Amino acid sequence: MSYKHLVAEKIAAALAQQGVENFPKDTVYGMLETPPNPAMGDIAFPCFQLAKALRKAPPMIASELAGQLGGAPLREVAAVGPYVNLFLDQASVAEQVIGEILTQGANYGSSNVGGGRKVPIDLSSPNIAKPFSMGHLRSTVIGNAIANILEKQGYEPVRINHLGDWGTQFGKLIVAYHLWGDEAKVKAEPIKELLTLYVRFHDEAKENPALEDQGREWFKKLEDGDEEALRLWKWFRDESLKEFMKIYDLMNVSFDSTNGEAFYNDKMDRVVELLEEKGLLTESEGALVVNLDEYDMPPCLIKKSDGATLYATRDLAAALYRHETYDFAKAVYVVGNEQRLHFQQLYKVLEKMGYPWARDMYHIPFGMMLKDGKKMSTRKGKVVLLEEVLSQAIADVQKVIEEKNPGLANKEDVARQVGVGAVIFHDLKNYRLNDINFSLEEMLTFEGETGPYVQYTHARACSLLRRGGWKPAPEAGLAAGALDSKEAWAVITLLNAFPEVIERAGDNFDPSQIGKYVIDLAQSFNKFYANVRILAEEEDVKATRLALVAAVVAVLKEGLRLLGLAAPEEM
Repeated sequence: MSYKHLVAEKIAAALAQQGVENFPKDTVYGMLETPPNPAMGDIAFPCFQLAKALRKAPPMIASELAGQLGGAPLREVAAVGPYVNLFLDQASVAEQVIGEILTQGANYGSSNVGGGRKVPIDLSSPNIAKPFSMGHLRSTVIGNAIANILEKQGYEPVRINHLGDWGTQFGKLIVAYHLWGDEAKVKAEPIKELLTLYVRFHDEAKENPALEDQGREWFKKLEDGDEEALRLWKWFRDESLKEFMKIYDLMNVSFDSTNGEAFYNDKMDRVVELLEEKGLLTESEGALVVNLDEYDMPPCLIKKSDGATLYATRDLAAALYRHETYDFAKAVYVVGNEQRLHFQQLYKVLEKMGYPWARDMYHIPFGMMLKDGKKMSTRKGKVVLLEEVLSQAIADVQKVIEEKNPGLANKEDVARQVGVGAVIFHDLKNYRLNDINFSLEEMLTFEGETGPYVQYTHARACSLLRRGGWKPAPEAGLAAGALDSKEAWAVITLLNAFPEVIERAGDNFDPSQIGKYVIDLAQSFNKFYANVRILAEEEDVKATRLALVAAVVAVLKEGLRLLGLAAPEEM
């Protein structure tokens, strides 16, 4: 149990003694604050909300409450105006936190909240026959980090790459290939050539709108099982997947399922039948819809007037399949913000169908990846390719290594870990709903709030352990006074907070909580490194300070892993 939880327990018990109701431990915990200045304490409890229940002014409540609190892990309690400021016993907290981390290692911060239940996570989901752009990066890395965090909380994530492998765009691509395609060129550079054909189709269709009709006709042929249409579709899909896998391997992202849109082609009739059985389908201008007026939403389109099914039909089929296959605790869809209405409609239709588990489904939206402040567009050919960005990032890091540490072992591995990590971290340090402006230069700097900065801090800490000849001894006590500095206490306080940060990140599907945390920990450690003589002459003092360094190494490494980054021991 964290010290914040222990403090919340003490305050809740004191309030219960005063006969105050509706302030159990969890409520108190949610009210606790971190004072802006460490001199004001480690934890603060505001008493404003108690004024009504106790019919007293908040400063008086704070003064009386402070007198009731004490004992481990507290060393001092003071009332300051309407706040109770609580100071932790630094020596006992340091011993407990460092001991826990050194004993538990990578398991520090783990919990069994999930009880081993499955959580399908719909992530990445690029469109077949289109390049894997920087725009696809967001769903991939946010989804992968959420999967890692939920696994840390005791869930079993099921990573699903719901490939965009069906739709009218394939009819358009087949038309473009028939008109201008070259088999040898497609085989040589599949994604690049297919993108060229796709962009050309849209350019030519502006002058010749009949091309759009041809595209729709060929997609209808594909839906009807036409041999030529299916052959080309399968070829485009296979070639695209090979290219995508190179990028996923580079980012160390793997999937439990690559069942895309086409997988649900034979599962949609059942959805229509179920909706009919439940009396939920109505006709609107020849199309079949589910009315959602009671939720102030437009109707959900299930079947077009020409009989073609839509995204909603497919996603309803996918939801039913996933619930029946995984019996999930929750289902997560990491999909752009522009699809918000689609998912709101999807969940409401499932609820109307009588499925209470629809309330356990979550759309995790995110902002756009911008270039020069503008949205990237595949259709217009204005796109930054992820593979090119990753390759450039790795090459740039290799140059830095050659300049600054040419004797480094495993230079290529480290360059890949740092280059790829820089791109991933640049995304995940930001709250997911924010738009992100693409800047390779900003991603790769070794100073400031970047992946390379955190990775370098980890490597620096590993170097200290090597130089100090540190050997793990989790049971050894800490030397008195060795960690008395404000810099050491700032590090210990952050280490103690790691389990809570994981809890918040998991509960809110928010990897940026971890991103901000590892930056804070790296900055705090570097202040400790700059101001405290870690490799002291006294052996017991040195051993204690190195134990703190080892705890930082373990937590930084695990924090980076949760985000999908490696933690090199040398850089």
